[in-house]
Amino acid sequence: MRAITIREGELVIEEHPDPEPGKGELLVRVRAAGLNGADMHQRRGRYPAPPGWPQDIPGMELAGEVAGLGEGTERFAVGDRVMAIVGGGAQAELAVAHERLFMPVPESLDWPEAGGLPEVFVTAQDAIITQAELRPGEHLLVHGGAGGVGTAAIQLARATGARATATVRREELRAQIAELGAEAIECEGFAEHGPFDVILELVGAGNLPENVSSLAVGGRLAVIGAGAGAKGELNLLALMGKRARIFGSTLRARSLEEKALLARRLEHEVLPLFDAGELRVPVAATFPLEQAAAAYERFEAGGKLGKIVLVVQ
Repeated sequence: MRAITIREGELVIEEHPDPEPGKGELLVRVRAAGLNGADMHQRRGRYPAPPGWPQDIPGMELAGEVAGLGEGTERFAVGDRVMAIVGGGAQAELAVAHERLFMPVPESLDWPEAGGLPEVFVTAQDAIITQAELRPGEHLLVHGGAGGVGTAAIQLARATGARATATVRREELRAQIAELGAEAIECEGFAEHGPFDVILELVGAGNLPENVSSLAVGGRLAVIGAGAGAKGELNLLALMGKRARIFGSTLRARSLEEKALLARRLEHEVLPLFDAGELRVPVAATFPLEQAAAAYERFEAGGKLGKIVLVVQ
């Protein structure tokens, strides 16, 4: 098979042996694979794949057709359309992962949409719904609302019955963010639009003081991104006065059991909303596998709405 391969920080197309499914695993012919920030870090040697996953083939989410079944698989058949979060190896013609990680692709989604769905919607649902317990009528703030996780969180908040506000640096993207269901605001002075019951931090520690000051009493701050800085000053008295809590979260290193549970929650609680027309996957651009380097450059350039997706012919 052909696969995107990291060689001394560069991306090249190389031939690799076709993977074979083990016990409980599916072999999937990949049709689309979304790009994520973790791929950028892995390329530079800053975020290695968890043990047991390809270290030189990036990619944390994929969609495709089942091409082979390992011993003991029960749920899917050859030819089924499936998608999943994986620990690595998604940006290739073929990939292998445990059957429990996979979800059926909603009928209304094409391959690029399906390839860009698993990572961002699982991340958003786990952070704001499962952990932060966002409730109907509450107010959510999303920092970095134009990215993949940001656009997913905005839509999930709307579907939950919560109100969403999102910081969006590019003025030309704010109207599209509003269409997804959020009030799109400038990054500076966001605290004036609070108080917020839940804040989803996708940017970095520079927002920490205003995040805490703009939390409602009993508010929750979910930190899942720190690209603009990981260290900040925290006023503990302000946190105590709000009876607020701060938590951080990542997905990649979680166990099979944890990831399978996240997949089942998304499958039962969220995926039906796509065919109902209540949710969508904004795709900013698609690139063929052969143009992976250009896709990575587009991702890092910023200024996009939604996902960058590699498609495999």
